Amino acid sequence: MRAEDFLPDHENRMQTSDGQVVRKGTIGAFLANARIWSDAGTATVARVDVENDIVDSLPALRSLGLFDVCAVRDEALQRLIDEH
Repeated sequence: MRAEDFLPDHENRMQTSDGQVVRKGTIGAFLANARIWSDAGTATVARVDVENDIVDSLPALRSLGLFDVCAVRDEALQRLIDEH
């Protein structure tokens, strides 16, 4: 399956089988936020902001099955995910 087969270019969101609405870019945003959150040089304020974004994205990511096929290697990030 190609990306455009999953979500055509003209569509910006989809609804999963369990009713969760997922926006295009959700996985990319999670990856970018995870990198920022895991960077020891990230300022506290920025880290809190991306942490909130990570937590907000978890229902959509779980609905897509991301964590069923991909493992988070950062133990602290995995704990954050597990806590929420």
